[in-house]
Amino acid sequence: MAKNSVGQTFGVALLLCVVCSVLVSGAAVILKPTQVANKLLDKKQNILTAAGLADAPGTVDERFQSIETRFVDLGTGEYVDDLDIETYDFIDAAKDPEMGVAISADLDRAGIKRRARRIPVYLVQKSGQVDKIVLPIYGKGLWSTLYGFIALDRDDLNTIRSLLYYEHGETPGLGGEVDNPTWKALWNGKQAFGDDGSVQIQVVRGSVDPASPDARYSVDGLSGATITSRGVHDMLRYWLSDGGYGHYLERLRASKQGEA
Repeated sequence: MAKNSVGQTFGVALLLCVVCSVLVSGAAVILKPTQVANKLLDKKQNILTAAGLADAPGTVDERFQSIETRFVDLGTGEYVDDLDIETYDFIDAAKDPEMGVAISADLDRAGIKRRARRIPVYLVQKSGQVDKIVLPIYGKGLWSTLYGFIALDRDDLNTIRSLLYYEHGETPGLGGEVDNPTWKALWNGKQAFGDDGSVQIQVVRGSVDPASPDARYSVDGLSGATITSRGVHDMLRYWLSDGGYGHYLERLRASKQGEA
């Protein structure tokens, strides 16, 4: 039997590589619409969970009809309507020189360096009125960037109803306890702002003293996860300040007063 030459061996290997590349590329193209749809569905489910609608009847799309997506210019706090809900990604936009803005080191408590100028917010409707507002947040933990949502009551724009992280790489059993339902339940009813309007919500070391005058602003720290707890604390302090949603929330408060 004749032996295969080196050229023949390389030729077969090259052909195999080409065929495999075509198959992989073709599969990626064919599956992309499904992947995009699944990503959008997962995003909607996380927003519904933050809004307290995870167990409401109906499909994800049916439940999501009670949520209105708007875009906010964080610099002015005003709504803008020139972005595509289906395609706009505020994480990617933050990297763009025109669509994003650099955050000075002294203000960058979330450790993200840049943020998008415009970010989507989610208005949860109930009985024809906005009941809650769900705001995207993200920032550095110990090992990763944590991405999540915080929900505030529309009535006072102060009472926190939920804090949810949908993506992170923190250590299971330590920083990963941000996923623990017991810890997440601690946020419901806490106050984000003090009487003077300043951001007061905090994650404390250890457990909250219920007799403390600051108890309404305080949530237990994660046991054994000081840096992740600090990351949650700092990103909330950033995103609820004027560097984040501060101007937007102030406009909503003003419009609420105008309705009174």
